[in-house]
Amino acid sequence: MELTYREMLAADYDESHALWLKTEGMVLSEADARKEIEAYLARNPGCSFVCEDSAGQVAGTILGGHDGRRGFIYHVAVSPDQRGKGIGGQLVKLSLDKLREAGIQKCHLFVLENNEIGNRFWARSGWMKRSGIAIFSADT
Repeated sequence: MELTYREMLAADYDESHALWLKTEGMVLSEADARKEIEAYLARNPGCSFVCEDSAGQVAGTILGGHDGRRGFIYHVAVSPDQRGKGIGGQLVKLSLDKLREAGIQKCHLFVLENNEIGNRFWARSGWMKRSGIAIFSADT
């Protein structure tokens, strides 16, 4: 089965969101509504990607972006029937390459502690789990 990687477009929202909803360990919020994701893609052009299978269905996603200083990755998801084919790793590589092109030298991501699949993926991919950092959040 042939896989195609390309920049994520606003038109990919419905399929991507459906994949996120069925991805174990992924938590969605109001920030994942269509309007917010479209704005995120517009602010971070070229840093987010989808993988499509030979039928044109979204098999994987990554949201990538930066604040001008640090990169951030969100919503790396691969359809369960497509896992083990290197899709997640390729999506990460594509996004990191774009962040490097933008001059970003460090990238962060957030994984819930109880997300076993996500924690295994990132550890296996060579990412280091940070300690000594507390995350504070507030609604604005």
